[in-house]
Amino acid sequence: MCIDGTSAESDLRAAVVEQLAGFERIAADRPDLKAAAVTITLVTTGEGDGLADGLAFLLTRRAATLRGHRGQWALPGGRADPGETLVDAARRELGEELGLHLGPEAVLGLLDDYVSRSGYVITPVVLWAGRVDELTPNPDEVGELHRLPLRMIDVEPRFITIPESDAPVIQVPLFERFVHAPTGAVLHQFREVVLHGRPTRVAHLEQPVFAWR
Repeated sequence: MCIDGTSAESDLRAAVVEQLAGFERIAADRPDLKAAAVTITLVTTGEGDGLADGLAFLLTRRAATLRGHRGQWALPGGRADPGETLVDAARRELGEELGLHLGPEAVLGLLDDYVSRSGYVITPVVLWAGRVDELTPNPDEVGELHRLPLRMIDVEPRFITIPESDAPVIQVPLFERFVHAPTGAVLHQFREVVLHGRPTRVAHLEQPVFAWR
């Protein structure tokens, strides 16, 4: 059966919304920590009508000139301003980092909060961008920008042990390297919830020691 592009995009969006609606997210009650949000921003690829090939997400590599966590893989996002909701912070940060400005209707749902070793409660916000042409990354914040089909994160992560923690460190294979938590943990949960409908938890997964500060 042949379906037009608009119908295909609607079906893809509806499938993501359905999976997220059936997921009971867990928020972290840590008022002592700083609140931040990251975005899993979904764009259509025009290749296939399944989620794994029909959708991609935006992943950045932080600029080498940044003071903290420079050169690390990251989802667009950052600290919430005083009085700002986490959803609004997520959309604002996406606009500031990539020049992609989305309205409230783009919000599809939230995943579990992740408490980072650097003192943040990170809330992942899933956003729908649909068809997106050229983006304009902010060179002060973004060193690289990638659009990755969801099939690239539909892989089994590796878990390793470190002497500094009893919790396992998660490593998600990507670009013949590994993406660690928090980004790796968020992407793994997104894969589990949206691609496979499994309510997998990741808040207990550890970050590598180099990301503890």
